[in-house]
Amino acid sequence: MRSYVLVATIFFSLLTVVQLLRLLLRWPVLVAGVSIPLWVSVIAALIVGSLAIAGMRVLSRSRVPRAA
Repeated sequence: MRSYVLVATIFFSLLTVVQLLRLLLRWPVLVAGVSIPLWVSVIAALIVGSLAIAGMRVLSRSRVPRAA
């Protein structure tokens, strides 16, 4: 379970960075010929950023006991 949470946390963190880069660099996004406004990236960054933070909290609570 810990590996799954770690991979998901890394994935959501990377998505957050990409969304923030899109905002800062004003990258255009077209989906089926429709331009996606920048405010959509704000919402996406908040959602995936929240998921990344939640994953970090789960990881910090689940300590792996060390072998003696």
